[in-house]
Amino acid sequence: MNYFNVLNFIFPIKCGICGKIGNPICEKCENNINQLKIDLIEDENISVNCKNLKIQKIYVFRYDKKIRELLINYKFNDCSYLADSFAYLIKKDKKIYGILKSYDIIIPVPLHRKRFLERGYNQTELIAKKLEIPMETKCLLKIKNIKPQSTKNAEERKKDIKNTYILQNKDKVKNRKILILDDIYTTGSTANECIKTLSECTDKIGFLSIARDYMKL
Repeated sequence: MNYFNVLNFIFPIKCGICGKIGNPICEKCENNINQLKIDLIEDENISVNCKNLKIQKIYVFRYDKKIRELLINYKFNDCSYLADSFAYLIKKDKKIYGILKSYDIIIPVPLHRKRFLERGYNQTELIAKKLEIPMETKCLLKIKNIKPQSTKNAEERKKDIKNTYILQNKDKVKNRKILILDDIYTTGSTANECIKTLSECTDKIGFLSIARDYMKL
């Protein structure tokens, strides 16, 4: 028995929802979750830094019911193991995953250092690591530790997040086709601010969100 088989024997892969051994999501739970699937791909024109960019925005699920519960637990209740489940669902979606693989680099939306120390992990980075796309975490940096945005409207979010990110090590991503990964898309303020920052070095940018919240748009 090799090393990985030993690990799987001691720590078997389990469904992140019901705990059934086998896959990060069992067939029954996957079927239930897929009722919230939207597989939405939108091309959005954005004007930033004197550039007119055509941005591809991709959303996998509706932010509702079980997906909402899972993402809240994942972010705030120390359920980092759910990264396996989310990555598994994305990679099984041939349509979405085929598009993602066309990007050169994936950049997870960064956390401020203080928030990272409180949580112990960056939820988007854990998922990005498992998507088998080259990942870069040393270029996009969050320099403002803004308060949670869930109770704020679109204007307040836009104002709060302005100039939150800076770009470092530009040569690592210059003229590359970059995919930004976030967990939840609500008003688009985070997505657009990250796009604005990265547009300093490339105009080939896409945005992937695990779930889109329609209730607050």
